[in-house]
Amino acid sequence: FIIGRGGFGNVYKGFNNASSTPVAIKRLNPSSQQGVLEFRTEIEMLSKLRHQNLVSLIGYCEDKMEMILVYDYMVHGTLRDHLYNTNNPPLQWEQRLKMCIGAAQGLHYLHTGPNHTIIHRDVKTTNILINEKWIAKISDFGLSKMNDLSNTHISTAVKGSIGYLDPEYYRLQKITEKSDIYSFGVVLCEVLCARAPIDRTAEDHMQISLAEWAQHCYINGTLDQVIDTHLQGKIKLASLLKFGEVAISCLASEGIKRPTMSEVVYGLELALKLQGSEMNGNDENHANDSSTIDYHVLFSSGESMKVGR
Repeated sequence: FIIGRGGFGNVYKGFNNASSTPVAIKRLNPSSQQGVLEFRTEIEMLSKLRHQNLVSLIGYCEDKMEMILVYDYMVHGTLRDHLYNTNNPPLQWEQRLKMCIGAAQGLHYLHTGPNHTIIHRDVKTTNILINEKWIAKISDFGLSKMNDLSNTHISTAVKGSIGYLDPEYYRLQKITEKSDIYSFGVVLCEVLCARAPIDRTAEDHMQISLAEWAQHCYINGTLDQVIDTHLQGKIKLASLLKFGEVAISCLASEGIKRPTMSEVVYGLELALKLQGSEMNGNDENHANDSSTIDYHVLFSSGESMKVGR
């Protein structure tokens, strides 16, 4: 049965005949010329890559009009499936942080090859899949570009998803790994806020773009306005500030001012450590700890937050 749809075609759940283990089968839409290019790029990329935070390509088939890719089946679907417009229970803050760290480690692996870097070009919450152990894995390499270490950028037609697209890449039509980092900054905002990157129904024009809204709130010390209601009162202030700092630094207007994925991983791991070190896991203590309860009171009292790295 169908478990996903995209520009490439449909994704089906199937089973490996030899082992009876479930697999994900992506079948090309025969009428999609772009899909043919993405199909071959996906095979080229994933046949060379091995990392615990990247999806594994089990096999493929190219026969006449059929083009099929077979992957490990990701039991828990996409990261977005657990953030909004879903019947799934909300993720706890620690779970979200661990998934962000895993995805960041996957991107770090792509960006730090010994002979070349790989720019994903379509980082978004629907391209981060979750396996049975709740480990996040980067998927969908159809738009990816390989860049020689001697090149500072790749000049290419703009590709990507609305709401995640790096404005600098859009303007200059030159892509670097920092474009992935911008997109990942949008992902981090989604994880914190549990809303889509573009909301055309928003009454306040400032809130249409999640990236712009999050930056505005962070700079003005009103980050409480964007936090997922399921997380209100459950995030330690130090963890929130570090996470916000990382996310906003990824969204810097100039790529050169954005962090590397190594720095992103470090910052997210620190946010997780700050959350864990200040919490002892006791719900009663959470309820009585004022530092987890009312961000609005804190921010409106003059405790401002500065963007920094």
